[in-house]
Amino acid sequence: MLRSCTAGPPGSLRLALPAAAPAVRRRLRECAARIPEAGAVLDILEKCPERQKKGEFPVVVFEGLDATGKTTVTQSVKDALGAVLLRSPPACISQWRTIFDEEPTPIRRAFYAAGNYILASEIAKASTQAPVIVDRYWHSTAAYTIATETDGNIQNLPPDDDAVYKWPEDLLKPDLVLLLTVSPEERTRRLEGRGLERTKEEAELEANSLFRRRIEESYRRMVNPACQEVDASPSKEEVFKTVLQLIKNHCAL
Repeated sequence: MLRSCTAGPPGSLRLALPAAAPAVRRRLRECAARIPEAGAVLDILEKCPERQKKGEFPVVVFEGLDATGKTTVTQSVKDALGAVLLRSPPACISQWRTIFDEEPTPIRRAFYAAGNYILASEIAKASTQAPVIVDRYWHSTAAYTIATETDGNIQNLPPDDDAVYKWPEDLLKPDLVLLLTVSPEERTRRLEGRGLERTKEEAELEANSLFRRRIEESYRRMVNPACQEVDASPSKEEVFKTVLQLIKNHCAL
């Protein structure tokens, strides 16, 4: 269940996390009259089966903050394995991302959560034909929500065993989740080199180191599946070799 469609005082963290597809549908339905795109997302979501089953091929998710090398690594792994590359939010709704990024946090999170369930449908289909590489999935939605709904240092995060870190029971689960990390200094250097316009959340990451730490720590506390951390500071070639070996060790290819 989610908080109300209008912005308000922070409530329970569990209420802020869109933990199941029915809750996401309810939130989008409540917002559809004011935000037509919410109705469009809902229409796509309604066509997705509630329970998705993974095919016989492995599904590997890459997580991490912007400028940690996800785009480069996922493309390289895709080419090496002959895999299908999918991204969150999925292409069918990504054109509305800028609209929802301007909405209050609960609505924005509903959009990204809906994207996870729509993406699950795409993963289920693709994994019957080839390995699937995914650039962000549920862990991102959860980590950013947890970091937004808490304040201050990481000591204020929910305890390690809290349910907010657990994968939703009704969402297709990947075989492996790799969390790419670099130092704050290296990430800033890469961002400046890209010269791209930053989102509100990316600006917040740069301005508020505590927010960034809360996100990173939230990633590390995820369970079932947990994130396996990969140092993405070395050269692209070294990171690719490390990632490929981890995938081969963990997944049947």
